[in-house]
Amino acid sequence: MSRRRKSTLCSAVIVAIAALCTYFFMGGPELSDQKIESQTGEGQAVSIPAPEKGRELQIQYLDVGQADATLIRLPNGQTMLIDAGGNATADRLVEYIAKQGVKRIDFLIGTHPHEDHIGGLDKVIEAFDIGEIYLPKVADSQVPTTRTYEDVLAAVDQKGLRVNRGEAGTVLFQRDELSARLLAPNSDAYDELNSYSIVVLLTYGERKFLFMGDAESDSEQEILDCFGNVTADVLKCGHHGSSTSTSQAFLDSVSPEYAVISCGRDNSYGHPHQETLERLDRKNVTVYRTDQQHTVIASCDGEKLTLDAVEISLEKD
Repeated sequence: MSRRRKSTLCSAVIVAIAALCTYFFMGGPELSDQKIESQTGEGQAVSIPAPEKGRELQIQYLDVGQADATLIRLPNGQTMLIDAGGNATADRLVEYIAKQGVKRIDFLIGTHPHEDHIGGLDKVIEAFDIGEIYLPKVADSQVPTTRTYEDVLAAVDQKGLRVNRGEAGTVLFQRDELSARLLAPNSDAYDELNSYSIVVLLTYGERKFLFMGDAESDSEQEILDCFGNVTADVLKCGHHGSSTSTSQAFLDSVSPEYAVISCGRDNSYGHPHQETLERLDRKNVTVYRTDQQHTVIASCDGEKLTLDAVEISLEKD
């Protein structure tokens, strides 16, 4: 082998090693720390550590204004998204999720067909690989004819996805200490679309998390009637903290340590309502609000549970 060929080979090896180092230490997919740029208008970068695979459950209650979106990163590496905010934050939501290295949403849930919950679903479906998608079955007379709902159905059809009916009793998964099941809806004939909301109970080890969508007191009572004493450590309050949800009877049963309310700053509905806040206060529940504290992140190893607020908002200024 000539000296020139040896030199070329050595150079190639050095370049390859440098590339591998760059990949693993700077740009590889198994980053232990993802940098997400804040959307609060201040331009600061906020560090969100990626969950420790095989051990940590991470739940991100996202600030999407007067809307709902919760990103859940499971200990087994899978990802769940419950609702996708409204149309206004759809592109930001997709970008936010992608920046965390997520390429696939294994469980995608649209709790009910209101724009502030499913507005971003079509963009999510288009941008990521989708495993299972769940939507409630709504009475024919109440099926929305909105552009938002039609966009979701079109995105589902374009990808050839099969929509699973979200209803009480459905088990999304059950693996060792990790499980997710649906507690509502318990009927397919309600007067209001909010009552069709899919309610998810996520369990990891000794800890439980309840996601209510826009379920109101009628659905809450059905849950108690069908499933008995439902408890959770963290309650994602129904309907943005409206007084028509988080009833006293339901709150007495769930008895959460923490509550998270997703609502927009200075929203026209007055959410969260004072009645709800007072009920939570009487139960000594620690309350996090996305209109005040922005995105809330729960981290859990099956025993230890921590909640932290970070200055990330996907809502447009």
